[in-house]
Amino acid sequence: MEERWSTEHVLSLAPDQASQKAAGKLSTAAPWSGTGLGGGALWGECKGSGRTPYRACVDLAGPAYSCSCPSRKFPCKHALGLLLLWSGGAAVAAVDEQPDWVAAWLAARRQAAEQKTVRQQARQAAAKDDPAARRRAEQRASRVAAGARELRLRLADQIRRGLADHAATAADWAEVGARMVDAQAPGLAGRARALAHAPQDGLLEEFAMLHLLAGAYERVGELPGPLAATVRTRVGFTTSTEEVLSGPTVRDRWHVLGSRDTVDDLTTRRIWLRGAKTGRMALLLSFGHAGAAPELALPTGRVLEADLAFHPAARPLRAALGTGRYGGPEAADGPPPGLAPAEALAGYGEAVADDPWTESWPTVLRDVVPVLGPEGWQLTDGVHALPVRRGAVPEPALWRLAAASAGHGVTLFGECGHAGFVPVTAWAADGRPIGVGQ
Repeated sequence: MEERWSTEHVLSLAPDQASQKAAGKLSTAAPWSGTGLGGGALWGECKGSGRTPYRACVDLAGPAYSCSCPSRKFPCKHALGLLLLWSGGAAVAAVDEQPDWVAAWLAARRQAAEQKTVRQQARQAAAKDDPAARRRAEQRASRVAAGARELRLRLADQIRRGLADHAATAADWAEVGARMVDAQAPGLAGRARALAHAPQDGLLEEFAMLHLLAGAYERVGELPGPLAATVRTRVGFTTSTEEVLSGPTVRDRWHVLGSRDTVDDLTTRRIWLRGAKTGRMALLLSFGHAGAAPELALPTGRVLEADLAFHPAARPLRAALGTGRYGGPEAADGPPPGLAPAEALAGYGEAVADDPWTESWPTVLRDVVPVLGPEGWQLTDGVHALPVRRGAVPEPALWRLAAASAGHGVTLFGECGHAGFVPVTAWAADGRPIGVGQ
């Protein structure tokens, strides 16, 4: 029997608020018939405006969705309504045999996944023996190196003129960013453009870190392999998921610590995990375009036994979820183990020692109390305190966190960095995870 998802998790799958509202109207038993649960899938038929009901099915392991309705939103309101019906405690029959239309869809998904794997392996094999691909890679490396040299000269020129003149020349950094795009170094481009809006009191630090990165790339061939991989990633080189998954994987029982969505042109979903055996932190990224939520969704507080492949780095964090998954997400025994604030700061220091451009590191704090003082919100264990990063979390969310704490220590997951701590998930006294609002 699949363990029911929380309503909060189901709503996080919606592509927009309109879909959440529409799905809420379909979360009662009235419009549904033929519902069932089995083989890792949930299905049902929803009465619509036509004579034929819509057939909706969810592969809970993905999750993935199928519906016969014409909606272009993904998942549609029917799939979301079905999940809300189930998560709300409605009686859904557990059956051993799936309807033919459900079994056919799941079989087609498996076949498509197998064919995709074969195609990816073929492309990787062809790329290794493709002289044209090697030439393109060499040409890009040369262009990026030239861009890095130009950027260092621009930074040195600005330092010679003085940072007080920065406001008068801020518009120039947009042009420098464009030059870095031409040099195929999007990481350098983004950091250069950010200089135009950097506060005066932090400007020298930003100059120094960007100068360090550009200089590191000019010597990338001399660096140790893991550090060289970090520099290439920071500059803007990417490693495909297929390539990452073709390397070694780490099997563990991964505790889902929390997730956050940020919306720009795309919706970016970040999901943090912690290995129960290895203690390793991992970050999964998933993206969704307009009208579709990011494909990957894991319920906070659950444990998933699976294989992860980590992107190469001096301090690996970003990972890809492998095909090796050993059962669905299960309920955790309790909150994850945590650190005291002083230990958390030391852990962040270790991360910076490995990767100087690390701005924060995922961390679980134990027995901390959120308090509001003259200098803002703090997280304290009674001995040491960490400031909450200003503006990272809405004020009402912090008051709700304080109310949930009620003056007692809570387990709190978030990102610990030089600008403060950003709370993401708290665990209440009963072990239930609570999302700390964005």
